Amino acid sequence: MTGSATGRHTRQGAGMNIGFIGLGAMGRGMAANLLRSGQPLRVWNRGAGPVQELAAQGAQVAASPAEAAAVDVLFTMLADDASTRAVLLDDGALDALAPGSIHVNMATVSVAFAREMAALHAARGVGYIGAPVLGRVDVAAAGKLNIVAAGPDEAIARVQPLFDLMGQKTWRFGTAPEQANAVKLGANLTLACAIEAMGESAALVGAHGIEAAGFLDLLSNTLFAGSPVYKGYGAMIAQERYSPAGFKLSLGLKDVGLANDAAAEQGLRLRFGAVLRETLQQAVARGDGELDLAALARMSAPKSA
Repeated sequence: MTGSATGRHTRQGAGMNIGFIGLGAMGRGMAANLLRSGQPLRVWNRGAGPVQELAAQGAQVAASPAEAAAVDVLFTMLADDASTRAVLLDDGALDALAPGSIHVNMATVSVAFAREMAALHAARGVGYIGAPVLGRVDVAAAGKLNIVAAGPDEAIARVQPLFDLMGQKTWRFGTAPEQANAVKLGANLTLACAIEAMGESAALVGAHGIEAAGFLDLLSNTLFAGSPVYKGYGAMIAQERYSPAGFKLSLGLKDVGLANDAAAEQGLRLRFGAVLRETLQQAVARGDGELDLAALARMSAPKSA
């Protein structure tokens, strides 16, 4: 279906206790912005560092995922299906959510997992929203993310003031939570394709004596003018600046793999997506998994041949 964009609201989510689980590179900035709501924020993370950082800013520290989930609205921002399942099911967070509460899963998870979670939440009378985000770590810290949301209209309306604290715009894509995850996987597939295209084309012109920086600058100011992907990632490729990683290549492999899986579920074959997954697997095998996704361009460099 066609998505719609929702801009900032002036009011904030009044009278709600909020929980946040998953304070990694993205989550800690998102949670910090939720503190601006003025509502109690309870946080939990496997590593203590980010928890202490947010506690110093006024957040309440939960002793367990279940304690963090005993709130009106729970946000989770975890790495993948497995880590989300562990927190929700094994660690008791889902059981701690009271009927009428809402869980907003902001991670990039598989379509199948999102569908399963929606059913488990519905059986308990708990609202479930899929709300993965577009943006890197600095964007999350600035509260300028683009949030892709799908789920019951009433539930999204209830948490929209909180979305407005973390993002510059909320993009609505349906009432089934997994639809948001399908959109996010499509977006990340497109991102990886763009990086692969820049890497290959830079290798092509480089073989003919043209520096990558000038060529990629041409692309970002002509054919793809105004594109943050071509401008930002193009500069990283030109400078071979792949660390520290804003979005790890290994996570790019995960998302491209999930995109292929989501397509296969509907009887589709992503021809370029399949090739891209194989290339990313090779990049991880050669030791590039902890580098930024921009390092995918290294696979097209002459030394990779």
